[in-house]
Amino acid sequence: MKKPHLVLVGNGMAGVRTLEELLKLAPDLYDITVFGAEPHPNYNRILLSPVLAGEQTLDEIVLNPVSWYQEHGIRLHLGKKVAHIDRVRRRVVAEDGTSADYDRLLLATGSLPFIPPVPGHTLDGVVAYRDIADTQAMIDAAAKYRHAVVIGGGLLGLEAANGLMLRGMQVTVVHLGDWLMERQLDATAAQLLQRSLEARGLRFRTGTQTQALIGDKFNGSGGRVMAVQFKGGEEIPADLVVMAAGIRPNTELAEQAGLHCQRGIVVTDTLQTVTDPRIYALGECASHRGVAYGLVAPLFEQGKVCATHLAQFGIGRYTGSQTSTKLKVTGIDLYSAGDFLGGEGTETIVMSDPFAGVYKKLVVKGDKLVGACLYGDTVDGSWYFKLLREGRTIADIRDRLMFGESNLGDAGHQGQSKAATLQDSDEVCGCNGVTKGSICKAIKEKGLFTLDEVRKHTKASASCGSCTGLVEQLIMATAGGDYSAAPRKKALCGCTDASHQDVREAIVKGHLLTRAEVFRALDWKTPSGCPTCRPALNYYLISTWPKEAQDDPQSRAINERSHANIQKDGTYSVIPRMWGGETNSSELRRIADVVDKFQIPTVKVTGGQRIDLLGIKKEDLPAVWKDLDMVSGHAYAKALRTVKTCVGSEWCRFGTQDSTQMGKDLERQLWRMYAPHKVKLAVSGCPRNCAEAGIKDVGVIGVDSGWEIHIAGNGGIKTEVAQFLCKVKTADEVLEFSGAFLQLYRLEGWYLERTVHYVNRVGLDYVKRRILDDTAGRQALWAQLQFALDGEPDPWVEFDKARVDLRQFEKVAV
Repeated sequence: MKKPHLVLVGNGMAGVRTLEELLKLAPDLYDITVFGAEPHPNYNRILLSPVLAGEQTLDEIVLNPVSWYQEHGIRLHLGKKVAHIDRVRRRVVAEDGTSADYDRLLLATGSLPFIPPVPGHTLDGVVAYRDIADTQAMIDAAAKYRHAVVIGGGLLGLEAANGLMLRGMQVTVVHLGDWLMERQLDATAAQLLQRSLEARGLRFRTGTQTQALIGDKFNGSGGRVMAVQFKGGEEIPADLVVMAAGIRPNTELAEQAGLHCQRGIVVTDTLQTVTDPRIYALGECASHRGVAYGLVAPLFEQGKVCATHLAQFGIGRYTGSQTSTKLKVTGIDLYSAGDFLGGEGTETIVMSDPFAGVYKKLVVKGDKLVGACLYGDTVDGSWYFKLLREGRTIADIRDRLMFGESNLGDAGHQGQSKAATLQDSDEVCGCNGVTKGSICKAIKEKGLFTLDEVRKHTKASASCGSCTGLVEQLIMATAGGDYSAAPRKKALCGCTDASHQDVREAIVKGHLLTRAEVFRALDWKTPSGCPTCRPALNYYLISTWPKEAQDDPQSRAINERSHANIQKDGTYSVIPRMWGGETNSSELRRIADVVDKFQIPTVKVTGGQRIDLLGIKKEDLPAVWKDLDMVSGHAYAKALRTVKTCVGSEWCRFGTQDSTQMGKDLERQLWRMYAPHKVKLAVSGCPRNCAEAGIKDVGVIGVDSGWEIHIAGNGGIKTEVAQFLCKVKTADEVLEFSGAFLQLYRLEGWYLERTVHYVNRVGLDYVKRRILDDTAGRQALWAQLQFALDGEPDPWVEFDKARVDLRQFEKVAV
């Protein structure tokens, strides 16, 4: 019997969640076709902010990969925007002509960003913030430009501002309202939030109206945006403007089809459109009882009801949602629900501790809680929301209400975790409507031990992530000592089920020397690998079996193939090595001659005490290297970058040790060293630490009685202070201990894992056991590193030995 056709227009979270619910109820009822305007499978839009901030990748936020659609027999059209609905023929047609007939049609077209119609809003460099393309545009801009302005001080605007700041931009948030996030916070909480964000480097202009965006061409009205002009005429520089001023339901397609729209596509309690019962609508594009919801939890509630009717069960009614907002803005917890501002006839209970960064405001009417606004400490948010939603009296607990559920004395469960106080019927994950009982049952019956496993099987903590701590408490309470907060195994890439550790162990145990051998041993899914796994495998092979496994330049990134840093205009930069940051007149003359000869436009002293030559044509690189007659600084590579030094006891009145010589010795011993990620060292001649040794992968500090060695620091996007490893007396010991640690990292670190993350993963105590407690093991590690580096070629001189393909530098005739 021919199956009826269900067509979903909109491949986002609400629509695909409805399909998931439908497949649980009636897995074989429909032939399903999905149209998605974006070229990506269903992904978690809420997690775009961590992607922008560099905390997650696009692959990590995909909810339903393409394989999921294939497994369920769903016909998927990606990158195809539906342009027309023919309600007579019951057919949808995409812009490229692709069509599909339907018996039931589900519209989940979401929302569109509101772009304030100010002059200049169409300039290059003005972007919205709704999807992956917008996120990538901001990431690309952050790599090229300095000044960003975010228009809109709501959640989305603040997350955009934080992400751009973490990528090195100077960011100003412009907000028309008197305080930030006025829909979620009262003035006091918003002020605390703003102070905290200002302390991190963000700038704010609240109560400010944008009058125009100024371009850099055509008398300031065209080209790329260069400034934002406020009402009154004041201007601030802007190379990038992010519009985060709100959203509007995307009803264009529905309106063209003649469906009734008013603040969204108007739907009934069964999520059917009031115009055509064969057509359903849900999510941000739908208007139910005059309300268009923009939060995930109500949209998923709609999906459950809609699925029951599509499954022909004929049950379930969506009567609207009471909403609460639990957010994490740049690491700061916020929560609000109900009438948190306080209306007529209400009373407020307030607890404020600005020093601790905690603010709580409860709004009471009669003997019932009607609103809550929490800043900094939101652990009791779900309990307050339960009281509000159920309308239960608080007369007996009013005097203790502010202190949360776990502090109710005999009436509660004082001293226990938040998870212990919950009933099985209590909701833990508001986004997905998952209760404590469901989570605990899944943990017990399916043998789940990790957060990722619980997310996969129950969806709890899989959307906004604000309930993650509570879910972890449940896992710990239910799984006991078997609980692991980290995934037990994360695949290296999509080509394999093997983790980084699996690959490293296989290479060691099987004495594998080539990529092909790894592919065979671990049943690689993709015969030739991908850009993610090829560089990792290449590093693992050559670091595990030096002088046996052969380096494959084609498995390296463009910079490492070219042995120079590619710049945004397609030219390259070159940083020759200067041992310990020390140079001489001969080197400086050669550098100056090269600059003149090759007309290099920019010469810059780097933070690592080196000289950077920027703007070199690719075809000139070999000649530049030859004329410089200096070895590679490896500034382009996952390798030792620099050893930064101060002048130390040789010149400084305060110096206790010869830090310059120590730095030169370290760099000469280690300069040919490739590693899982870039490595930076520093040597300071005294505890004043002028070389900034405290934020380096290895930092050495001279003291009266010798040297202190610190490890696993990081001065990048997130500064990490190095941890004290040991104190030694001699320069030879500095070389041995530092080199042994770096070799341990080379052998055990995962590709693209910085030393700080490696040490956090294995633990400082483990590193100390291997380096400090095991003398023979330490000496063996140091010897292994010396063996690996002995004879390693300089890629700027020894082209053949370093397998540098000189054809890449030949100028292509046009």
